[in-house]
Amino acid sequence: MSETSPAPITPDAKDWTWVTERPCPDCGFDPGPVTPATLPPLVVDAAERFARALERRDADVRPAPGTWSPIEYTLHVADVCEVMTARLHAILDSDGAGVEFDDWDQDRAAVDKEYWKSNSHAAQVLVHERAEGAARAWAEVAEDRWEWPGLRSNGSAFTVASLACYFAHDVVHHLHDVGA
Repeated sequence: MSETSPAPITPDAKDWTWVTERPCPDCGFDPGPVTPATLPPLVVDAAERFARALERRDADVRPAPGTWSPIEYTLHVADVCEVMTARLHAILDSDGAGVEFDDWDQDRAAVDKEYWKSNSHAAQVLVHERAEGAARAWAEVAEDRWEWPGLRSNGSAFTVASLACYFAHDVVHHLHDVGA
């Protein structure tokens, strides 16, 4: 744990929405089998895998300048669970009429929440708590709502089903980042 703000992370400006339609060559994620019904166990399993990664002695060490430590990635994934579940609720609350999601700057969140100051135990607790909450919310989605729409502030269109794929990829990709 460092009290001094580390060098900033280079913001990821890529548009990752393509992962809802084809495999990711970097992490091996395949969106094909992912549905809102298959997402809950994936997220809960991922939380367990992140928790194990945080048991490493160097979990608070950034492997390279500009790359998050396993603790920082885990806290990011905890936030992703919260954000994607809020987006799911926004779509469902629209009763199928569609909704535009609030913008979320993941890099700003990391700085504002000072991820680098956290410790393994706090990150483990948070990722478990938020993954379990996300799993419960996504498990309750009726299949007739999987095509309900949502729109990201940059114009990227999602459905509940494609948002589940996007969410799953984010989690799986970061497991790859931490070697879990």
